[in-house]
Amino acid sequence: MIAGRSFQSRLMVGTGKYSTFSQMKDALDASGAEIVTVAVRRVNLDQREESLLAYINLDKYFLLPNTAGCKTAEEAVRTARLARAAGLSNWVKLEVIPDDGTLLPDPVATVEAAEMLVKEGFVVLPYTSDDHHVARRLLDVGCATIMPFGSAIGTGQGLPNPERLKRIIDMVAGRVPVVIDAGIGAPSDASLAMELGADAVLINTAIAKSANPVQMAKAMAMGVEGGRLAYLSGRIPRTEVASPSSPEAGLVGSPS
Repeated sequence: MIAGRSFQSRLMVGTGKYSTFSQMKDALDASGAEIVTVAVRRVNLDQREESLLAYINLDKYFLLPNTAGCKTAEEAVRTARLARAAGLSNWVKLEVIPDDGTLLPDPVATVEAAEMLVKEGFVVLPYTSDDHHVARRLLDVGCATIMPFGSAIGTGQGLPNPERLKRIIDMVAGRVPVVIDAGIGAPSDASLAMELGADAVLINTAIAKSANPVQMAKAMAMGVEGGRLAYLSGRIPRTEVASPSSPEAGLVGSPS
């Protein structure tokens, strides 16, 4: 549930970096995702040229505009307003990334932009760091989700700091969904995110730049589902001492 709206899939997908729009469409279909995010700057709003929106079935997918490419809070707010005015959505995946070299979010500007957008009636889903203090600020200003990165965008490094993500998940639990966004490289990373208790993951590069995006989209969906089931099932605790799986009763030489 996000802002009172129910979704069945816990996998969100992006639309960038595909070789062709047709390949993107096939991968979206294979993913089983319902929420599809698209950079506002990539949408051809005047329709004079071919638009990626022609390949996204808006009766099937929930379109989530994002502010990718914005380096300041002011740019992000203007971009969100443009998307809403163009009829895309009053939902926005908020991204404020000032440094193209690291693609790390600006926490101060992200909170500033989130506060302005929430006051203007937007449903704000902010991309942020794995710092739980920043997550708390975003929660306090009224964001609809918290979306910490697993690792830097496009790196495929997975979740090198799962304990930091778990701290955010535990802090936010029951208030808004936590979506792990960025850095996931393989289905095992998506599964780990769900095993930690995340509500969903958002994946783009790991699908779009794989050797077979359609197959990888399906694999990511399976990883998300497996991780969620594992979380609900409750894993065994880690121990320092081995424990045999088979009973010792009945072994030759064992007491009867």
